[in-house]
Amino acid sequence: MKRETKCIQAGYEPKNGESRMIPIIQSTTFKYDTSEDMGKLFDLEASGYFYTRLQNPTNDFVAAKIAALEGGTAAMLTSSGQAANFFSIFNIASQGDHIVSSSMIYGGTFNLFNVTMKKMGIDFTFVSPDCTDEELEAAFRPETKAVFGETIANPAVSVLDIERFADAAHAHGVPLIIDNTFATPIFCRPFEWGCDIVTHSTTKYMDGHDAAVGGCIVDSGKFDWMAHKDKFPGLTTPDESYHGITYAEKFGMEGAFITKATAQLMRDFGSIQAPMNAFFLNLGLETLDVRMRRHVANAQKVAEFLEKHPNVAWIDYPGLPGNKYYDLAQKYMPEGTCGVISFGVKGGRSAAEEFMKHLKVAMIATHVADAHTCILHPANSTHRQLSDEELIASGVGPDLVRLSVGIENVEDIIEDLEQALSYI
Repeated sequence: MKRETKCIQAGYEPKNGESRMIPIIQSTTFKYDTSEDMGKLFDLEASGYFYTRLQNPTNDFVAAKIAALEGGTAAMLTSSGQAANFFSIFNIASQGDHIVSSSMIYGGTFNLFNVTMKKMGIDFTFVSPDCTDEELEAAFRPETKAVFGETIANPAVSVLDIERFADAAHAHGVPLIIDNTFATPIFCRPFEWGCDIVTHSTTKYMDGHDAAVGGCIVDSGKFDWMAHKDKFPGLTTPDESYHGITYAEKFGMEGAFITKATAQLMRDFGSIQAPMNAFFLNLGLETLDVRMRRHVANAQKVAEFLEKHPNVAWIDYPGLPGNKYYDLAQKYMPEGTCGVISFGVKGGRSAAEEFMKHLKVAMIATHVADAHTCILHPANSTHRQLSDEELIASGVGPDLVRLSVGIENVEDIIEDLEQALSYI
């Protein structure tokens, strides 16, 4: 099936007389006829459900749709994009391990890695997505367990050279994990370029309507964990908490990563997406292809307007010819990138704040990537916890304004920007 069709039909196939819509299984608990039947679930000898803290049928239907869109073999929903990124790392790394990460990532993810997970004993080395091959190679250590990056960085809108980072990761026997939230599988499928694990904040374009927080992890099923057995003992040696199961042997390359994340991490942390949220997410997924194309068409026109405006100091949008990431965007996302634009207004921080006061269509919100046009000054909000040096390393200067172009009439969006810019 083509992407548009998968958005509607993948993941769930109703039988004769069953609900066309994915059903909401709003239950914490599932009944079985015998304790032996339930025992098989606890031994991972049978598939099924016993407690929604670990798995829920509604969630699994929606996860299967996202896996189909990304071209993966298995997926799981999480309570948020932050939970998805945390699980993707913690599933294969523990105290004393090390991760190489792009420095241009969402500020919340940077803080998760640089502060919270460091307290857990996992160290991170941050490299620019524009680093040289030598700089990238120098970031690896014997204890490195993964490489992490974002397809399109939030909010710097830099484009990661997926193939180059995948080749570096694989040369060291570790997977590449990509947060594909901004591009979505409509415009980029990182697995086709060597990525091994994809994460999403489904709260953004996938939901698209400010309705439900959520995240997702998708496994490509291509990384050979057993070929690097010593690096990933959690997947390649017996798990005594599940009766000695070795995930990579029992579930193979296609299922080991997600099964372990479910059986261990979701069991212990319980960061599951609510079934009702998964239902809302599925509604968003059904129109994802249509909406993404409108987002990109609108953003392209807005970017071209801002590029020429005398009160705009600079603009970053990978869809603009001449942008430093234009060629990479054409390689990895030839049909479009996303609806998010970063720019600076002349006059710096104070001018940015004055400009935003006068907007009427665009709403000031911490959110991004949904049907509404949203705008944010990251240095005063999402990236507020970062030092000036960390802001610069993340590609977020004090004057940066993040504009998430919605699916309203583009002339209304441009008129709103034009009148607000006249006040500076």
